Amino acid sequence: MAIGAGAPIDSTLEKYKIDSNEALNIKLVHNEEDAVNEETTFHSEMSHQVFGDGEAIFGYKDLKVKLYYHAGSLLTYMSMSFDSKIPEKFGISPDPVLPKIAEIIPEGFVSNFDEFTKRLPEENKFTPMGSKVHSYTRENEVGVEYEIYHCDIFTPRLKEYHERLQTFIMWYIDAASFIDADDEKWNFFLLFKKKKGPMEPQYSIMGYMTVYHYFSYPDKIRPRISQMLILPPYQKKGHGVQLLDTITNFYMAKTEAVDISVEDPSEDFVRCRDYVDCKNCIKLDEFSKEHLLQGFTSKMTTAALKKYKINKHQARRIYEILRLYYTDRNNETMFREYRLDVKNRLNIPYQKQARDMKKLEKALSAEEYNAAIVGSSRDERMQRLEDAFKSLCEDEYARVIKRLNTYC
Repeated sequence: MAIGAGAPIDSTLEKYKIDSNEALNIKLVHNEEDAVNEETTFHSEMSHQVFGDGEAIFGYKDLKVKLYYHAGSLLTYMSMSFDSKIPEKFGISPDPVLPKIAEIIPEGFVSNFDEFTKRLPEENKFTPMGSKVHSYTRENEVGVEYEIYHCDIFTPRLKEYHERLQTFIMWYIDAASFIDADDEKWNFFLLFKKKKGPMEPQYSIMGYMTVYHYFSYPDKIRPRISQMLILPPYQKKGHGVQLLDTITNFYMAKTEAVDISVEDPSEDFVRCRDYVDCKNCIKLDEFSKEHLLQGFTSKMTTAALKKYKINKHQARRIYEILRLYYTDRNNETMFREYRLDVKNRLNIPYQKQARDMKKLEKALSAEEYNAAIVGSSRDERMQRLEDAFKSLCEDEYARVIKRLNTYC
């Protein structure tokens, strides 16, 4: 008998339950010293896709699940340790742990620590695959360079490497799923840290992005970003911006690319994309302060699409962010004009809803109609508009503007 991850347990057994995110210890290592250094450990942000909605593991005290990767080649070591298991007298079996993780880890992982560390020197000879499309450096980082490589399914060594790399999404991207890497429409962009070594440079994977090329009649493509992940040790340091900027430049150079879209973006990705697009569009004459304060125009849509492959929906969003950037909130008239402009756009779905309700009124009985319009009063609609406006200006747009202030 085993207890499911979300099942209630009494206080006597509570000490055998642990948060699966806390239990999972992930490392990116180059040598044995890295592997035993606690400071190199990081944890998953989510684990429900492996251990269930409760994100808990039952049956062990002081459980530590070790999932170590060579920082370059992603050779994988997996094991677990614990102080004790739940006694047999309780008649309850501990949850399976390693078998659950093994379901998402490709074959070839190592379960013996000595074997893993013995293989690390050879793994340090790893070099990236694909074509280098961008590189950059940072001040005060001597001997370090960051490189971005483009691959497709025909790139040697890519398929096996991606199978290891994509296991990270289960711990950091909600509703994640592995992609069919045999589909030739997939493209991959890999971000590496390159550090000078005594003999050869040492590479560490930092993150990646997958892009799918949808067909656009008659002979074009519409690249859609599917997954983007910067690994925890490298997050909040501007590397996501570099990766997204590189993808923008990559497709700007391709005449067959119509625009760049995104599939189910996370909040973090939306902020990153907004910043990159604002940083680019603010340099265009069509997005100058003078033009922004006069309202959104088709010229802005055309310029954003032609120069940066930004679609109409995103161009409108960039317009709203940059107009707010130039709007003096202390100027009552200026801010009121901005608020009305954004609310008019937010109100479009409600206008359609109002037309639909008029049709319903003719088709339904009075009782049915009254039931259908619950929550649709003018006051309720106005409050929802105000809430949506505040959410945009005080949260989403404000974060981008704060970052723009350090750039511009």
